[in-house]
Amino acid sequence: MKKQPVKKPASLSKPAGDGLASNSQSHNAEKARAYAFLLLKFRLRSENELKARLKQKGFSTELAQATVNFLKDKKFIDDRVFARGWVSSRLKRPLGLRKIRQELMQKGLDKEVISEALAQAKECYNERQLVEQLAQQKFSKLKNIDPLKAKARVYGYLMRRGFSPDIISDVVKEL
Repeated sequence: MKKQPVKKPASLSKPAGDGLASNSQSHNAEKARAYAFLLLKFRLRSENELKARLKQKGFSTELAQATVNFLKDKKFIDDRVFARGWVSSRLKRPLGLRKIRQELMQKGLDKEVISEALAQAKECYNERQLVEQLAQQKFSKLKNIDPLKAKARVYGYLMRRGFSPDIISDVVKEL
């Protein structure tokens, strides 16, 4: 004789799908965190940048926001720290403050955070001196070209690097 399987009373059985859904959600949360940590391993990122990359990878908006909130609570990401680091690294290139402001806005940072980081950078930043130095270097490479064309190229080069148009004009006139 075959034994009949014993059925559990309805009160003892799990609700349908409850365990699977929470297990799946926690698995997705772990995958999202792992991906976020992988991205942060290469360089710091802003909250919006990280959220966008998580969405791009296929995670839901809610999960991306939850992951960013988790990382923020644990102090793995901080937009103020990111902004200061970004400004510092971009000034070494050298780039102008206008270009750096534009880049930070593209990263989705708050205007207040951007202003704080740039104000801190201005304390030890001499834009005119930097523009003069770059203009001299660029102009010396363009000696075989008509002086007006060379000045126009130097002006364009410095504008693309995000320096102030007023300072650029003054420096280029002196060349």
